[in-house]
Amino acid sequence: MTIAFIGYGKVGAPLADHLQRAGHRVLLAARDASAESVRALLQRNPALRAVPPEEAVAAAEVVFLATPYAANDTVIPPLAGALAGKVLVDCTNPVGPGLSHGLQSTQSGSMRLQALAPGARVVKAFTIYGYENLEDNRFPDANVKPAMLFCGEDGDAKRTVGGLIAELGWEPFDVGGLDQALHLEHMTLLWIRLVRTRGRSPHLVWAALQK
Repeated sequence: MTIAFIGYGKVGAPLADHLQRAGHRVLLAARDASAESVRALLQRNPALRAVPPEEAVAAAEVVFLATPYAANDTVIPPLAGALAGKVLVDCTNPVGPGLSHGLQSTQSGSMRLQALAPGARVVKAFTIYGYENLEDNRFPDANVKPAMLFCGEDGDAKRTVGGLIAELGWEPFDVGGLDQALHLEHMTLLWIRLVRTRGRSPHLVWAALQK
């Protein structure tokens, strides 16, 4: 599968690296291939390729958006046409002052993203933890896999993303339509408060136990 990454900082870099090592062709959408973030990731994994954003999106079946949330309004509109029909994995979270919801909980960042790219098949995933768990989600002493909650409207898109989640060692947990994205964003805020402000381990994860 060809996968493009728009954004490859602390969240996007480990996901891009791990997916390439899992056998996928991974493209970095880069207007400046000499940028420090691009060079650092190519040094980490030389099998990744940096190409212009339009080319990356056009070639990809799945596009990961892992930019800071505030960049979405600038980054996405020029690519909206190219994103039509693509699976767009939203890895962003709107975080406001005092670890509040950046959109005052009036709508999710994912719903706003869908409005920016109306033809894309948006799936929210890889958002409920910090980057440490995206780097390493192995818990060898546990008898369950950590859960990765995700949501979206398009069933085929969710099956594709669920498969990628499983490939990366998570237990895929589909929580429903894109209206659930707001709840996932609040889960992220809870994780941030527990870990970044209250000193819990950054490898704190959720698990889904079922009988």
